[in-house]
Amino acid sequence: MERETLCFPLPGRPGPEAVSETCTSLLDPFLREERLAAVTAPHVAALNRWVSGQRQAGVELPWFDPADGGTGAGLLVLLQSPARSSPSPRFVSRDNPGPAQQNLGRFLAEAGIARRESVLWNTVPWVSEGPQKRPSAADIRSGCAWLEDVLAHLPALRVVVLAGAVAAQARGTVSHLRPGVTVLTMPHPSPLSLCTSPAVPQNIRRVLCEARAVLAG
Repeated sequence: MERETLCFPLPGRPGPEAVSETCTSLLDPFLREERLAAVTAPHVAALNRWVSGQRQAGVELPWFDPADGGTGAGLLVLLQSPARSSPSPRFVSRDNPGPAQQNLGRFLAEAGIARRESVLWNTVPWVSEGPQKRPSAADIRSGCAWLEDVLAHLPALRVVVLAGAVAAQARGTVSHLRPGVTVLTMPHPSPLSLCTSPAVPQNIRRVLCEARAVLAG
């Protein structure tokens, strides 16, 4: 399956220009700068204005990836929290170098879900402080409260996929805020999760195919 090329105007540059998807990792500094230049592109402008407001208030949230669908996305994949190793500037992206994000990108491609149809976010959208990698209960409650703002910027949303046990705790919040949206749960796409059983990747594929069917319906 060939990778898509999404085209949209980059700020300060005349005409539509393509945001590159030929590099699969945001470890590439050129790719990060290219994405950063496009955070105000029309389809992600409202989302990233909200992110910018939170950053100005002192909360280091990652940018929504302009290579994804932004406010026009019908699918939201809700993950756990940003990887501590993600390079700066941070994006919520399947192109992050972490294995979970790379795995998710492959699963979405296998399911035939186009990037323009999907957007990613984290249940806890900031890097958790302290030695523990798993977000605390307080972090999860705070992150779920912030979902109201995120969901308000996704008018085309039809299906939300909760990836992993932390994201699954947002089911009640999502269902309350967007009662007409289908909510699905799948395992987290981390290597640790995938290695527990052959049923795990099968479950991920099944759920994403179900999400694709909702988008097509």
